Amino acid sequence: MTIMKSPITGKEMALKRENVSLTFRKEEFTIYSHFFNCNESGEQFTSTETDELNLIQVYNQYRDKHNLPFPTEIKEIRKKYGLSAAKMAEILGFGTNSYRNYENGEVPSNSNGRLIQMVNDPIKFRDVVDLCNTLASDEKSNLTDRINELIYDSKKNVFSNKMEVYLLGSKLPDSLSGYVKPNFFKLTEMVKFFAERLEPWKTVLNKLLFYSDFLAYRSNCYSMSGVRYRAIKMGPVPNNYNSIYEFMSNKNLIDVTNIAVSENVFGFQFSKAKNIEFNSEIFSQLELDILEKVSSKFSSMNTNQVIEFSHNEKAWIENQSEKKLIDYRYAFAIDQI
Repeated sequence: MTIMKSPITGKEMALKRENVSLTFRKEEFTIYSHFFNCNESGEQFTSTETDELNLIQVYNQYRDKHNLPFPTEIKEIRKKYGLSAAKMAEILGFGTNSYRNYENGEVPSNSNGRLIQMVNDPIKFRDVVDLCNTLASDEKSNLTDRINELIYDSKKNVFSNKMEVYLLGSKLPDSLSGYVKPNFFKLTEMVKFFAERLEPWKTVLNKLLFYSDFLAYRSNCYSMSGVRYRAIKMGPVPNNYNSIYEFMSNKNLIDVTNIAVSENVFGFQFSKAKNIEFNSEIFSQLELDILEKVSSKFSSMNTNQVIEFSHNEKAWIENQSEKKLIDYRYAFAIDQI
């Protein structure tokens, strides 16, 4: 978060957060409002950055409540068809800039949101394309070929898709996924990053992933991977983590070695798989900076120290007794990093 100086005293102000209610489309939502507080005058100020964080929280809750698509979903749907935002808007019958605005964070109307979700299915999108009378014949033909390829690929990869849903849970974004659709590919790249940098034990890796996702949410109200985390005795862990890591290992995406820690005690250590490189291109610069920050923070800690560190988090303290899934709103309470 960018530092802000008081326009009254010229001194740096502390960033504060508190629960407030905001109204959007005649509905009320509770968020963690971000603002800067001038200690000497008692005045509160906001910046463009804090205003955006506050608005995104409201928009996320509204989308979740009304089952509307999120910006990343909207962008992914268009990209898989190889279309520009303007062309996608034309096919769906939206205003010229509407689709681009939705990708940039504007909340679509309920009817437009439903239509966008519907055309995520290539079969249904093909029907919409057939009805579009503004496309040139060759343009429509090329797009239809692309759609047919996607339909074929989806049938061919049905097992893989079902396996990812089994491992990561529902693909619908919500407050437990950081309002991002669970992304197995991105999670794998996060694991590869830490395996290459730190060769962590499994218990440590779980915390590295937790902090990466939750710090991303603290910065922009969206997680990196969409993974849901559960509070257990050893600290926060990705839900279903053993099956997730086993699947990655079986696919040779990562090396997992069972090592004797002491007599009759074994641990799993992660390292880079041969000829498998970390793909930095799928991450934003903010996300890459967070991965580096988390790696640096925990590089000198042993397993017990990492566990103790995570036990100081409100996210763990308030959920561990019932081993509950952790709401990403707890990211705003993380202040150790």
